Amino acid sequence: MAHTAPRTLIREEESPRRAGRRHPLVATLMALPLAVLLLVVFDGWETVATQASSVGVMLGR
Repeated sequence: MAHTAPRTLIREEESPRRAGRRHPLVATLMALPLAVLLLVVFDGWETVATQASSVGVMLGR
């Protein structure tokens, strides 16, 4: 087995940016390009439209 250096714990007061959670809008903006790429590559536009239509029918719209 390979010998690795011991890991050190980062305390919250040392790294305040890592301690908090990411804002949902930032997370969405990070994931959106990958989602669009997967839709284009796998030709999923029809699937998304079908699912959105089904959800709309279920909600009564």
